Amino acid sequence: MNAFEIHGGKPLKGEIIPQGAKNEALQILSAVLLTEEKMTISNIPDIKDVNKLIDLLGSLGVATTKINKDTYEFEAKNINTDYFTSEEFKQKGGGLRGSIMIVGPLLARFGKAAIPKPGGDKIGRRRLDTHFIGFEKLGAKFVYDVENEFFNVDASHLQGTYILMDEASVTGTANIVMAAVLAKGTTTIYNAACEPYLQQLCKMLNRMGAKISGIGSNLLTIEGVERLGGTEHRMLPDMIEIGSFIGLAAMTGSEITIKDVCYKELGIIPTVFQRLGIKMELRGDDIYIPAQDSYEIDTFIDGSILTISDAPWPGFTPDLLSIVLVTAIQAKGNVLIHQKMFESRLFFVDKLIDMGGQIILCDPHRATVIGLNKQTKLRGIPMSSPDIRAGVSLLIAALSAQGKSTIFNIEQIERGYQNIEERLKALGADIRRIEAQPMGH
Repeated sequence: MNAFEIHGGKPLKGEIIPQGAKNEALQILSAVLLTEEKMTISNIPDIKDVNKLIDLLGSLGVATTKINKDTYEFEAKNINTDYFTSEEFKQKGGGLRGSIMIVGPLLARFGKAAIPKPGGDKIGRRRLDTHFIGFEKLGAKFVYDVENEFFNVDASHLQGTYILMDEASVTGTANIVMAAVLAKGTTTIYNAACEPYLQQLCKMLNRMGAKISGIGSNLLTIEGVERLGGTEHRMLPDMIEIGSFIGLAAMTGSEITIKDVCYKELGIIPTVFQRLGIKMELRGDDIYIPAQDSYEIDTFIDGSILTISDAPWPGFTPDLLSIVLVTAIQAKGNVLIHQKMFESRLFFVDKLIDMGGQIILCDPHRATVIGLNKQTKLRGIPMSSPDIRAGVSLLIAALSAQGKSTIFNIEQIERGYQNIEERLKALGADIRRIEAQPMGH
């Protein structure tokens, strides 16, 4: 087991470049299966979930060529569709929630697929019904093979239709869009997710020859086409990383420049951090954050306590709520964090309370943070990371805390953030990787 050992409590300084967006990458890379022509994809983040998917594509028969550290060429000419029933796929596909994203493209192009029951982060009950219901409406038939824990899917005649999504799931929308681009007739998806990740996917599919309109809205219209061609595509920077670095700068009182952020794609994110009292300037396409001794949380116009909650895009992304929560610990003032979209993502606040944070967990979905205004520092402690987002929040807390923190289970962090330790060291952070016994041993 690896762990991070962090000596916190000192300001950082410098520039940091956000990686390519992980959520976009999982969709875009799956889409290479829609054409037999060459696809060139750049700004691919070098992280476990993405590399696993690239590996899985290779096993399916996609010719993959690494051009440089963040750019690959893919050619999905000769696909082995029987690979799904192999023992090897069971091992590779089973451990990757992202593997669900290859189903839409495979159904569209080959009319069949098989998928193991996916695993992934423990965040309550992320079910895949949205995907399956969408595929069924397009005419796919599912048979669950209990013995092998596989779904076999037959989709030899996909037909365009009207789909009202039961929830605006990003991966669900992407998967259904990819299945629909090659279906016969017109598909309309209402209550579609409209995250930048998805807009990027739709724009790329259109460059490949798809006919998708309504991009950026929650009503997508897709006219099925016969075939798609190749194209080039560059991933947006990861908005979750950008938000994490804004929180990090404020919490540690650091002067940090976040490079090439594609500001207009960040939506409401900068505004939410500004409501916590964090100063920032847009310089070209970089966000500059000055070193701040103190930042004060806004109140509502009538003076009542600010609430920050997550919502489907263009609302505030649930993935940054834990970052806002941790950043609020050292703010002046109070805020109520309301996590509406997922179960049990707030339980990591126990560790922040152990470090000295003034937080009241009201229920599994709400936490009140009473800001310390940097009057006292957090104290470093040993802790373990339950999921990918909480892991980075704990990392930010540790970097701002007095003394030594050890974070175990850092695999969770590294699933989503590439070379995070080197990039933080470049800002002057005292962080190193150590061999460690897991906590409780």
